[in-house]
Amino acid sequence: MKNKIWTTLLSCIGLFHDARSQSTETMASAMRSNGKIYVVVAVLATIVAGLFLYLIRIDRKVSKLERDL
Repeated sequence: MKNKIWTTLLSCIGLFHDARSQSTETMASAMRSNGKIYVVVAVLATIVAGLFLYLIRIDRKVSKLERDL
């Protein structure tokens, strides 16, 4: 019974991966041809930079609280 569940789960993951890779290739090529890929990269870079700045700010606050204690 356990092996059947694992086999089904792995099969579903494999099918999802195949379908996803095909759609992302066509979507990426369409965005690249329209020039929108740069907008996507800029938005992602902004989000990641914001997360890093937020983590740095939280770390400084926690360090200050640890020193005060």
